[in-house]
Amino acid sequence: MPHTPHTPQTPPRAPHAVSRLRTARLARSAKPFLARGGPRGERCPGCRLVPSHCLCSLQPVMPTRAGVCLLMADIEPLKPSNTGWLIADVVPDTFAFGWARTEVDPGLIALLADPQWQPYVVFPGEFVEPARVVTEVAEPDADTANGKRPLFILLDATWPEARKMFRKSPYLDRFPVLSLQPEQISRYQLRRSRRDDHFCTAEVAGLCLDLAGEPQAAQVLQAYLDVFTHHYLQAKHQLPPDWEGDAHLQLREALGKS
Repeated sequence: MPHTPHTPQTPPRAPHAVSRLRTARLARSAKPFLARGGPRGERCPGCRLVPSHCLCSLQPVMPTRAGVCLLMADIEPLKPSNTGWLIADVVPDTFAFGWARTEVDPGLIALLADPQWQPYVVFPGEFVEPARVVTEVAEPDADTANGKRPLFILLDATWPEARKMFRKSPYLDRFPVLSLQPEQISRYQLRRSRRDDHFCTAEVAGLCLDLAGEPQAAQVLQAYLDVFTHHYLQAKHQLPPDWEGDAHLQLREALGKS
């Protein structure tokens, strides 16, 4: 049976961490943030897409043992193409903080000190002293993890910004650096890095979840990213979304739905 597109009235769930950070960032703005697509700003508050391409009815939730902590560059929460938002849609234990060189959110410091979590800073190992670099996530019962849940710290920014954030965040220096060794090339089509081995934030989170032994959550997040990308690009080109296309089919399969 063909899928009936969802027409949003209000966000489908309570605002998540990235949504709340976006609201706070907008409140500090001296002038309105105008995303590409015109000054009217007609976007669904739940998925940031234009209402005709809303995908709120498809937002999946995958409870995971792992958590994600997003450190977001100044305007990242405002960008409709930001994929950290998708992580917060899917992974309930997603935390989001704005990054600034001169101050640190007390909530971030408290999170990093929470004994239930084992933080991993996700960053390319080639830019880090070898002693800090790990390529695997400790098993839940491993002595090195002390039974703690993995918390993946993602620097949600452009590559130059992320390097600056990594260098100028001394409160992260005591944590291991998880260096991903992916073989696949990024499929993200909205904001392309000049390097093929650079991944969008949602792709990185998916790789981390896979390493943490949560393959279904990783698959759902990747499929959800593909659906979001399809809706975003179709809206950009003023074309309707294909609700029965490959992206939607793969998301339903990942969720175990026919």
